[in-house]
Amino acid sequence: MAKCELCGPGYKSPLDAMKGPREQIVYLPCIYRSTGINKPDYLATVDVDPKSPTYSQVIHRLPMPNLNDELHDSGWNTCSSCFGDPSKSRNKLILPSLVSSRVYVIDVGTDPQAPRIHKVVEPEEVFSKCKLAYLHTSHCLGSGEIMISALGDPSGNAKGGFVLLDGETFEVKGNWEAEGNSAKFGYDFWYQPRHNVMISSEMAPPKVYLKGFNMEDVAAGHYGHSLNVWDWTKHTLIQTLDLGQDGLTPLELKFLHNPDEEQGFVGCALSSSVFHFYKGKDGKWAADKVIKVESKKVEGWALQEMPGLITNILISLDDHFLYFNNWLHGDIRQYDITNPKEPKLTGQIFLSGSIVKGGKVIVTEDKELKMQPEPLVVKGKKINGGPQMIQLSLDGRRLYVTTSLYSVWDKQFYPDMVKDGSVMLQVDVDTTNGGLKLNPDFLVDFGKEPDGPVLAHELRYPGGDCSSDIWI
Repeated sequence: MAKCELCGPGYKSPLDAMKGPREQIVYLPCIYRSTGINKPDYLATVDVDPKSPTYSQVIHRLPMPNLNDELHDSGWNTCSSCFGDPSKSRNKLILPSLVSSRVYVIDVGTDPQAPRIHKVVEPEEVFSKCKLAYLHTSHCLGSGEIMISALGDPSGNAKGGFVLLDGETFEVKGNWEAEGNSAKFGYDFWYQPRHNVMISSEMAPPKVYLKGFNMEDVAAGHYGHSLNVWDWTKHTLIQTLDLGQDGLTPLELKFLHNPDEEQGFVGCALSSSVFHFYKGKDGKWAADKVIKVESKKVEGWALQEMPGLITNILISLDDHFLYFNNWLHGDIRQYDITNPKEPKLTGQIFLSGSIVKGGKVIVTEDKELKMQPEPLVVKGKKINGGPQMIQLSLDGRRLYVTTSLYSVWDKQFYPDMVKDGSVMLQVDVDTTNGGLKLNPDFLVDFGKEPDGPVLAHELRYPGGDCSSDIWI
């Protein structure tokens, strides 16, 4: 095969990406906000090369210049959507801040193991040009621009809009959505240009979730329950899919990676369900509930019933497996989605959580388990918290896991994790028969950081991964 001389960043196709090199380092934001430690958040570089002497250790820390940003999710300046453009390079990591609305542009190209700050986009520029704030998901576009979803306006009211950054200067260009087309709520998004569509999900007004979780806010209708369908070329909101009570708080959503497909999945946190969304024969979009995680009746907890709380989902690059977490119950699940309408459970692993034996919570009725799971101890450390952010290796054989969701909620639901620091774990995946197994030799203990215990969130590989690359 002739060498591709004119290739841009990333890979030509999802299946090509599966043949990419094994990950050697990962980047992940580490958060001090709400921990009682008055230090800035930082970007950690972690060694995940088992042949390295610093395997499963933090090898570099890049502190931000400000306090209380609440770094969260991250994205790239460019990715596989720009594969055909040899002038582009995936050399900048985009770090939006969930609370401060600041955007950090991080140079990871000059020295991948020791990133440095390239530029800081101050919140005032976002506020003045877009009237948006509380930034979440960042995706690179085929145009070379960068698009970031927002959860609200600068006052903390709910508003689902999108900030566009110039892919070269990183200046704020303005809103992506056409004037008058913001959604009621904002959170995550994914686009599929071959079908002229983008779909976004919903959380809650920032001034609601910033103070912690309260069931009264759910009863008052302050949490979203819809998917918003956008015309990709016109930037207009064309359809809203109300998922109802079974689809409360649809957070992470993913299309299938094959750009010819017109379907995907969304995890709904508060109702602990997964919906399959698709384009119908009439050209309209629809969504059906295909997975339900039953709540557990409990004593010694805030409520009488504990939902699983699905806060993150992934799809393998070959569109074979769907993965999601139950942050409260404490498990990660693997489903075969070769028939997307009928996912089949093929793997499950408990990685601590709120219902482990010996804790404060007593499970009085469980439709799934016969007994409460054992506490998890890895390399002598008892794991607090539940599995939260997950990232799959390109070949689909390794799943990396961190335990922090959002600092205020961490403090509310897992105070011991905030006190002792979050962790990063690694799970081995059976891609032939299905199945998940903990790697007992891998642990990054963020309770032992130089400035004190910290909360680590979303993982990114330097060469891209299944949750940051979109093919056009």
